[in-house]
Amino acid sequence: MAEKMDLASARRQLHSPNKKTAARALKTIKAEKRLQQHARYTAQSEDK
Repeated sequence: MAEKMDLASARRQLHSPNKKTAARALKTIKAEKRLQQHARYTAQSEDK
């Protein structure tokens, strides 16, 4: 069963009583934040 792991689904699953599901959601959220930070950093360095 394939599950979609976009940011909205991850935020919803973060409150799951199942620890594995919550951990998977947290991992997805952190990966998304890491990508956003990297995108900001590269955009900032290109402006200089």
